[in-house]
Amino acid sequence: MSTVRTLTSADAALPGVHVLRDATLVVGASLLTALAAQVAVPLPGSPVPLTGQTFAVLLTGAALGARRGFLAQALYLLEGAAGLPVFAGGLGGAWLFAGPTGGFLAAFPLAAALAGMLAAPARRAGGSGGSFAGALAAMLPGSAVILLLGTAWLARFVPLPQALAAGAWPFVPGELLKAVTAALVLSAAWRARRGRAGA
Repeated sequence: MSTVRTLTSADAALPGVHVLRDATLVVGASLLTALAAQVAVPLPGSPVPLTGQTFAVLLTGAALGARRGFLAQALYLLEGAAGLPVFAGGLGGAWLFAGPTGGFLAAFPLAAALAGMLAAPARRAGGSGGSFAGALAAMLPGSAVILLLGTAWLARFVPLPQALAAGAWPFVPGELLKAVTAALVLSAAWRARRGRAGA
């Protein structure tokens, strides 16, 4: 029985040598996440800012696929651990992983991989066809992973009710908005790809 590989949006947009293309996509996605991290809004009473990182994590994971999405976010974390100013507020350094926001950061590769895995059926012919609903269904579990792991880590520093109040509930509306926005972008890319294929 043969296995048919499902092309991601990135594969369709950048055909060519796989190794070079994959490396370019992984590095590019890590840099996009670093750029999105600089969009940061401090929230009163919380050590965790509202950033654009989740948007980039979900979008690049679903667009690149589970493996490359995971690698892109792992590379992003390595860049930050090495001291590059890629985290929110232009911060960098391995010490941040031991702080209150460490769980949110550590969840990024897992969330990207999950979004990529769940987006795969939506890309297949006969599946959800690249619909907005299919894209959003791939995004929301990734957002949940980030909030769950981030809050669980934050609970090492403060009691769980306080961790939920500071690290989960205030972020739910923003995470929903970022997931919806990422799903709109991804579904638009899928529709554009189908349009080019049918031209």
